[in-house]
Amino acid sequence: MANTSPRALIAEDEEILALTLKKTLEKLWPELEIVSLAENGIEAVNQALKELPDIIFLDIKMPGKTGLEVAEELADEWPAEKTFPHIVFVTAYDEYAIEAFEHQAIDYVLKPISDVRINKTAQRLQAKFAEINNASGASSHNDELQNLISQLGKLSPALAPMLGNITPPATERLHMIRAAVGSQIRMIPVEDVLYFEATDKYINVVTAEQAVLIRMSLRELSAQLDPAIFWQVHRSYIVNTKQLEYANKDESGKLHLQLKGCKQKVQVSRVYAHLFKQM
Repeated sequence: MANTSPRALIAEDEEILALTLKKTLEKLWPELEIVSLAENGIEAVNQALKELPDIIFLDIKMPGKTGLEVAEELADEWPAEKTFPHIVFVTAYDEYAIEAFEHQAIDYVLKPISDVRINKTAQRLQAKFAEINNASGASSHNDELQNLISQLGKLSPALAPMLGNITPPATERLHMIRAAVGSQIRMIPVEDVLYFEATDKYINVVTAEQAVLIRMSLRELSAQLDPAIFWQVHRSYIVNTKQLEYANKDESGKLHLQLKGCKQKVQVSRVYAHLFKQM
């Protein structure tokens, strides 16, 4: 990062809290430029990729996408030549959330916003940027991104109770997909499925012969699948590892999976790339 005034984005769906955080930061850290306020997770991703700020304050619970989902998407989409931003999560007090953040050494701000809390965060960030300015850009980019990737994989299950993302475990595993196609109900054994793809309110069920839609969430489906065989490799994809041929990286360094009898390759999120490291 160049030795210039840092730029920040605030993603918070409660307008009063967003403005309070903005005014508090402006008072305690005048050099910090607030470039944008995003009121939901989708807008946060779009604004972050447009503005490429140095810091992003992310509310954990937002409509559209949670703070964790925003961070995961940015980890995949951030331009390789740009330094990855420092993420500060904003959260209401929750015993499990605080424990998770402390354990992973993640910066966070507690609601309600106060000068004391923001000042501590500002001091940590200022020290971090001073350190980064004395290091190489490539090194600082890589360290920040790799730290986030490592932390996200551990935070998601820890924060599930707070985010309401707990799906009760299925009493028995799913063996057959029943999908409506016109006037027919197609019966598809799960072992024939190459991968499942989340598409809005539906899941695209892809086999070597066909692709059909079923109406449910990827989270609901995941709870009914055998986790030893079906791996989530991206926020939008679950793959059948028994149908996997190989994984390879493209020229940009992104990992993709080749599945048996499938022309389309499945992208692996950086958060799940560790699943395919050489033994």
